[in-house]
Amino acid sequence: MRLDLKSNDHIGSITDMNFAAFDLNLLRVFDALMRERSATRAGEQVGLSQPAVSAALNRLRDLLDDKLFVRQGNEMVPTPRAESIWPGIRDALSSLERLLASEKLFDPRSLVRSFTLMGADFFATLLVPRLINRFAEVSAGLSLRFLDTARGDVQRLLSDDAIDMALERPLEMPDWVSIEPLFTAPFKVIVARDNPLLKGLENEVTLPIDVFCALHWALRSSDGSMRGPVDEALERTGRSRRVVLAVPHFATLVTCISCSRMAAAVPAQFAAAFATSSNLQVYDLPFITPAPDIKLYWHNRRTRDPAHAWLRKELVELCRPFKVDVQAAAF
Repeated sequence: MRLDLKSNDHIGSITDMNFAAFDLNLLRVFDALMRERSATRAGEQVGLSQPAVSAALNRLRDLLDDKLFVRQGNEMVPTPRAESIWPGIRDALSSLERLLASEKLFDPRSLVRSFTLMGADFFATLLVPRLINRFAEVSAGLSLRFLDTARGDVQRLLSDDAIDMALERPLEMPDWVSIEPLFTAPFKVIVARDNPLLKGLENEVTLPIDVFCALHWALRSSDGSMRGPVDEALERTGRSRRVVLAVPHFATLVTCISCSRMAAAVPAQFAAAFATSSNLQVYDLPFITPAPDIKLYWHNRRTRDPAHAWLRKELVELCRPFKVDVQAAAF
């Protein structure tokens, strides 16, 4: 079988003669090293020990007559040669996976695979526990890594195969990114029940706008911004609020609200999950705020991968309880 690496002008040291005996597992190790930049983590991805990964890398270095990776601190940084051949190797490996995988014979119980997802801690808190339990039910060979949404650009990470899927709000994406709607996440206001500004409002569904504007606010912000979509919607009514805290995680936000006199606007699903345990009062916003649609993103090279398709189906099913009546929840 000949692999079209798209950069075979750079692989002159692999002749037709020795390529017949070339170990394709070396390319799997190379691909994992490009994604992980660590021999230990790459070994976890392909089921090899760190010494075995190092041995495979040394064989590739001899074959390609290039260092391929140089160590900088704790990271293995690819050489220009490695960067130039990776896209072709990655595409060739993906083609082989699609060619050899049979949807009819696919059985998730035999899966030995590590999946990497990315999203806000909304999912790490509410979804991951159920997903990893599902993994345990299906196959002992399944493992999961969940990266925070601040890790980087979704499009680049999907292109580099650094992540399998991302769970995010609406994003502008190129045609090669596939998208599946999951659920809508309308905002709810959370405030500690003993906040004195709530006196007499215990049975109200909607927080009065004067009280809304009198409160000090905290928000979840992955980039440190002190503004969000709620501010834009509020300003359209001619009012404003004072934001005094920005934190990168919803879980931190809930903790801060529960022990302070601040308020926050969080997804309805997150508010419902923590209202009782964190002693929070939950209200509707007193003005219309667009409810974000949460979507699943993946590279379309993975669309026909049976294991990938299985995980997408599982995620859609596990997110089903997050679906809410947007009209009832938001307004």
